[in-house]
Amino acid sequence: MGRLREKTLRFTFHARARMEERNIAAADVAAAADAGEVIETYPDDDNPSELILGWAGSRPLHVLLAYKTDANECLVVTVYEPDSGLWQIGFREKRR
Repeated sequence: MGRLREKTLRFTFHARARMEERNIAAADVAAAADAGEVIETYPDDDNPSELILGWAGSRPLHVLLAYKTDANECLVVTVYEPDSGLWQIGFREKRR
C-alpha cells in the first residue's frame, strides 16, 4: 500500500456518479489512487487535496483525493480518464 495506508477511502456522491457514467470500477480507483503519482496539489482547500495520475491496466485515470484533516480518511472527489486533447503526452501536464 502507498498513500492510502491505514486510511479509509470514501467516495463522494459526485465521484460515484462520474464512475458509473464513465464505467470506472471502485477497485481501479483505489489502486490508481494508492499507487499513482501526484501531479497537482491544492494545499489551500478546506481539506488539502491532490490530483493523482494512476492506471487501471493501460487506462489512465485522474483521481482527485481530499485528505480529511480531522479523520483518518481520504475522499475521492472525482475521477476521470484524462482527455489527450487537454493533457500532454503522459497525462501529467495540461496542454497550453
